[in-house]
Amino acid sequence: QVQLVESGGGLVQAGDSLRLSCAASGRIGSNSVMGWFRQAPGKEREFVASINWSATIRYVADSVKGRFTISRDNGQNTMFLQMNRLKSEDTAVYRCAAAASFCSAYACYEAALRAGSWGPGTQVTVSS
Repeated sequence: QVQLVESGGGLVQAGDSLRLSCAASGRIGSNSVMGWFRQAPGKEREFVASINWSATIRYVADSVKGRFTISRDNGQNTMFLQMNRLKSEDTAVYRCAAAASFCSAYACYEAALRAGSWGPGTQVTVSS
């Protein structure tokens, strides 16, 4: 079982940047995928980005493409989400997830993550 804890959220103004971190403890294998989801009040949980163990495969939602970058440091068992040019519509609770996946397609990653281990989340609020 993997335990995940997010950090780095906060209150910022539109156009600002934030860097979220997701620290993982427990066994994370080379077939692991990690990712970020977000959920705004009254909305469904939305996929944001995912990354495989070697960081050779990354998927990013169209709504954040060009502004958000996902990365990971396996030596520190940590994943990051660099968020630039933040908008008010980015306001949400951001949660990280981790899972094993033997299929590298986007749908495989998202399904695996939704069924995997989750952190409690960190609030990101962007004021306009």
